Amino acid sequence: MEFDVIVVGAGAIGASIAYELSSRGLNVCRVGETGHTNAASKAAGAMNGCFGEVTSGLLASDHGRLKLDMDLQARKLWPTWAERLADASGIRTSIFTASGTHVVLNTAGMDELDTVNYETIERSLQNYGEPYETIDPRAIKWLSPNHLVRPLRGIFIPNEHSVNANLLLEKLDAALLSTNGTLINENASRVLSEGGVAIGVELISGERLLGKKVVVAAGVQSLELLHEFNTLVKKIPPLFSGYGVSILVKLPDGMEMPKSVIRTPNRAFACGLHCVPRGENILYLGATNILSERPKNYALISDVQFLLDCAVDQLNIDLHSAEIISIQVGNRPISADGFPLIGECGKQKLWLVTGTYRDGLHQSPLLAAYIADSLTDSKTGGLDLSTFNPVRAPLTGLARELTVEETVKQMFATGYEYRWDLKAYWFPIIDKGLSTNYQQLIDELHPLFTPPPELIAFSYLYESMRVKLTQYYKEWS
Repeated sequence: MEFDVIVVGAGAIGASIAYELSSRGLNVCRVGETGHTNAASKAAGAMNGCFGEVTSGLLASDHGRLKLDMDLQARKLWPTWAERLADASGIRTSIFTASGTHVVLNTAGMDELDTVNYETIERSLQNYGEPYETIDPRAIKWLSPNHLVRPLRGIFIPNEHSVNANLLLEKLDAALLSTNGTLINENASRVLSEGGVAIGVELISGERLLGKKVVVAAGVQSLELLHEFNTLVKKIPPLFSGYGVSILVKLPDGMEMPKSVIRTPNRAFACGLHCVPRGENILYLGATNILSERPKNYALISDVQFLLDCAVDQLNIDLHSAEIISIQVGNRPISADGFPLIGECGKQKLWLVTGTYRDGLHQSPLLAAYIADSLTDSKTGGLDLSTFNPVRAPLTGLARELTVEETVKQMFATGYEYRWDLKAYWFPIIDKGLSTNYQQLIDELHPLFTPPPELIAFSYLYESMRVKLTQYYKEWS
């Protein structure tokens, strides 16, 4: 049996694309373990956030502003998308878990980063005419932090919510089956090719599935499936794992559940600290994002300890009595230039949708419609994502001359959030040392191409990352 389309990936993006295609009458097979515990979607806080995610670095380039436009368009799709999934899956429980988002600026971070990003959020809300309310953080009744890291300012964004990621994936599975799609609960080992054209996939078990077109949306492992497209892959930005930890806790008796998402601005290479209500007295806690050489399956004690300390300190001191329900690990796909890989890879009947970093789950309805339109030669609703075509030279985000300074600033911010206690004379010494090392790294990688700050910081530690970047840059030199 030959399928019209084989979609590789059981996360929010792959599952959404498979359902969208199947709902349009195509014969679709989705491949991937539904219980993949270290996938990004499983561990996601699933905030439907656009402006809450804005940073000064994001808005520094046209590519970053396009990502914000994608977030805005995706947010508009979620109410209808939720209705479609409820109807198709037969599961009527709402996937939405929070009403609005509170963004708070506290004293736990660094003025040059946290305050700048907070003010960038507020300025973006104004520029886009988005409803919001400036509030006194003391008016957020649930918020009860350590006074040493008390919030200074606050914004309430009424149109930014959150969804239950696990329920969303459950509905997507059921919706695909209800539209006569095929679901294979097994991972693919590679995409098959014939004459340089994708013809299907081979499963871990060795079984082969044939498809007229193949879409790979397998997160950080997407490029590893393209063994038979080696020449093509060399010209695609390599992917790195943004390992993150989240924790579900049961609140102690008598402690109320927050009604909204509560978060800080993005900081130090990562999401801001955030909590998301999940219902039945269960609260989601998240914040971390650490680039690693390989995807991680289990959380490090240091990261769990850091997240819990931040949550108790910065959100609510009574969380020390909460019970830990589960510790979740996710690996976000981060491309070499920090921008997503979306679209057809030449004329190989092969599509890639990955590298979405923190935006994948939120953008999944938008990406599903875009890829379905692309595969069926339909109009894409005016959305032009050709900039993010996977086969491309590195895109520029932050200007090269600003990158070292920004990387050092992010590293300093990490120290402040860890509550480092350094004497004043150490700061210029550390600044000089980091700046010199990072500048040398950038110069050695390439005279023109520059990776984003998080890749500079972590590729300085890991030679394997530097090797991947060097090989990719060489292809476009």
